[in-house]
Amino acid sequence: MITHTAPHASISTPQVTSHRGRFWIAGDVVESDFGPAQRGPLYVEWEVKDPATTRPALVLIHGGGGQGTDWLSTVDGRPGWAHHFVESGYPVYVVDRAGHGRSPYHPAVVGPMGPAFVYPAAQGLFVPQEKADVQTGWAWGREPGDPQFDQLVAGFGPLPDDLGYSQELDADRIAQLLDQIGPAILVTHSAGGPVGWVVADRRPELVRAIVSVEPMGPAFVEFPGIGKLDWGLTAAPVTYDPPLNSPEEVEKAAPESRRMPGVAGKDILILTGGASAFADFADEVVDFLNHGGAQATHAHLPDHGIFGNGHAVMQEQNSDQTIRPVLEWLEGR
Repeated sequence: MITHTAPHASISTPQVTSHRGRFWIAGDVVESDFGPAQRGPLYVEWEVKDPATTRPALVLIHGGGGQGTDWLSTVDGRPGWAHHFVESGYPVYVVDRAGHGRSPYHPAVVGPMGPAFVYPAAQGLFVPQEKADVQTGWAWGREPGDPQFDQLVAGFGPLPDDLGYSQELDADRIAQLLDQIGPAILVTHSAGGPVGWVVADRRPELVRAIVSVEPMGPAFVEFPGIGKLDWGLTAAPVTYDPPLNSPEEVEKAAPESRRMPGVAGKDILILTGGASAFADFADEVVDFLNHGGAQATHAHLPDHGIFGNGHAVMQEQNSDQTIRPVLEWLEGR
C-alpha cells in the first residue's frame, strides 16, 4: 500500500465547522482576435462560521503579484489570517485581484503584462539580507531552493503593465462585489492598499472601514518597473474636494486642500512590521489620509510587543501574533 503524505501533514491544523463557497464577479465581455472574451473577472471565495452573525464582512485584498492564497495559509503550512478572522466570527471574502491567481490573465483582453516576479525582487521586498539580523519573524532560508522561500515566491506572478489601469479594474470588480454583499471592511496588503483607497472612492457608502497592512507608499512615489502613485496614494484617479483634476494639480496642492470624500470620516488602520522598510513612510501615509478627512492611525507591531516582522506579516512564523492588533482594532469599532 502506498501512502501519500502532504508536505505539511505534520502540522496540526484545527478543524473548523463553517459555511463556505466561491463565485465570480464576471468581467466585461470584449471582442478579441479569437472572438468574445471576458476581461478581468474576479475570483471570490467566502467563509463564515455562523450565517446569522451581525459582525461586518471582511474583504481581503492581496498585494501586487500575489493572490488570495496569501491570506489562507502561511509558507510553513499553518492556517492564515483568513482562518483567524473566520474563527473570530467575521464573514470573510477572499479575492484574487483581476489578472492574479485564479482570476485569469490574457494580454489580448487585459493588456500587456509587467515583468515577471523574480527571486531578487522577492528577496528585496520580503527578506532583504540587510535586515536578516532583525527580521526574526522570517525564521527560514532566503535563497532560491529554500522550501519556505520557494513557497512564498511560487504564488507570485506579473502585474498588468499599467498600474493605474490595474487598480481601476480591481476597484471596479470589488465595487461590484460590495454591491452584492453590502457594506464591508476592506483588509488590504501592500500594492492592494491603493485598491482599497480607490474602492472607497467608488463606493464610499459600502466601505465601513479599512485595515491596510504595509500599504504601498508614500504619496507620489514611483516604483521602478511597476509605476507611480500619480494621484497621491493611488495610480488610478480618485476624487478630491475641492476638485483636483490631474496628477499635477494633486501633487502641487497644499496637503490640507487634498480632501478625499471616499475616505472622509472613515476609520483606517495602517499596520507595519518592525523590520520592514514600509514602516519608514507609514506615518506619511497616515498624514495624507487624515488630511483627506479620514480617521487613520498607525499600529507599528513593536509598539504592541510583537517584534521581527518584515513585509509579509501574515506569512511569518509569528503570524498568530501579528493579527492580534488588527482583531483588537476591529473589536473596538
